[in-house]
Amino acid sequence: MRIVLVGPPGAGKGTQATRLAETLHIPHISTGDLFRANISRQTELGKLAKSYMDAGNLVPDEVTIAMAKDRMEQPDAEGGFLLDGFPRNVSQAEALDELLETEDMKLDAVLDLEAPEDEVVKRIAGRRVCRNDSAHVFHVAYTPPKKEGVCDVCGGELYQRDDDSEETVRKRLEVYHTQTEPIIDYYKAQGLVTTVSAMGKVADVTKRAMSALSGS
Repeated sequence: MRIVLVGPPGAGKGTQATRLAETLHIPHISTGDLFRANISRQTELGKLAKSYMDAGNLVPDEVTIAMAKDRMEQPDAEGGFLLDGFPRNVSQAEALDELLETEDMKLDAVLDLEAPEDEVVKRIAGRRVCRNDSAHVFHVAYTPPKKEGVCDVCGGELYQRDDDSEETVRKRLEVYHTQTEPIIDYYKAQGLVTTVSAMGKVADVTKRAMSALSGS
């Protein structure tokens, strides 16, 4: 299957993308991973992307599209793929359609993970990360530490990252509504979109997504 996963920050796209890709035995292709892989391998596209990032500029669509094209042409993606974070806007969606058409392929589904804005803000703004090890993550409401402000694992100080502040989260949501959300209507016109509630337990969201993909 060839799937695009869409949803606001905090909807759990990364978690669901990993679970769905494993279940369907297809690669999970995320924009972040594409950038990191190309930059670490110092590919021409990676060097180009890094030059924009180092200057504090957005990576142009054509660079992102070229990276995605290269990844989708790898042998493990022959049977399908799950795109997470790409396309990010209608221009990228149109470019993806053109790319797939040249390869005589098409998308099978677009899953729209839906969560109320206040819930998204609560999920992200409530995160606390250990200063000693960023892999130790807690949440003030869902997975609070035994002692406030102290990591259960190593005793390090827990803090809120700058990009997890409520103000930053709401700005990220504005960008999502303005730039990315329009692709939902774009794909609805093609009859590809199924909305899946991102509320509840992770396993329940995965189950709903798999049901949507199977058409049940």
